Amino acid sequence: MSQAPAGPGPRRRTVLAAALTPLAAAGCAEEERPRNPRPGPEVAKDALVMIIRHAEKPSAGDTGEDDEGNEDPGFLAIRGRRRAQELPALFAPSRGAGLPRPEAVFAAGGKAGAPARCRQTVETLATALHTQVRTEFAVGAEQALARAVLAARMPVLVCWEHTGMPRLIRALGAHELLGLPAAWPDRFDLVWMFTRRRGVWTFRELPQHLLSGDA
Repeated sequence: MSQAPAGPGPRRRTVLAAALTPLAAAGCAEEERPRNPRPGPEVAKDALVMIIRHAEKPSAGDTGEDDEGNEDPGFLAIRGRRRAQELPALFAPSRGAGLPRPEAVFAAGGKAGAPARCRQTVETLATALHTQVRTEFAVGAEQALARAVLAARMPVLVCWEHTGMPRLIRALGAHELLGLPAAWPDRFDLVWMFTRRRGVWTFRELPQHLLSGDA
């Protein structure tokens, strides 16, 4: 005589519950285990970079002066040396010009021509700020310069040769700003200020107003 198959009696339910208990516990443990959040896109640190052109160079037929006072067309003209002497006043809080005092000062590296004029332009300012002029980057090394600028303590002032300005601004990542000129104008009395907040750059052009005749 054949027997009917065992129904879902108490013993079968007990065995099934015992088999499912470890799986349920594992599931709860997985839900309770803290999960590390996925890293979001890295936001670049805030930055404030001010860029100026070197001060006035000798015009055709004129000459400049080197650091020893010798005539040399590869250095600043007399008016350029006057601008360099007045430059610290541009960052004095009493002027209310809205220009913060730089924590780091960069100038193009080189012994003559535009690099020498860049260094001459900011030497008096660096002395007033009790800092050194950083001249380890030559014109053409704007990518490396931009990395050093953004790694420096802010605010930063850069005195550069005007034809290298677009390369520097592109290296900073600030080249697509509304109102930014495609090239530096034929002037020595401007400050270009680039401010980065929450990864977004803004641009302002400011006059120096240091010498008579400045626009």
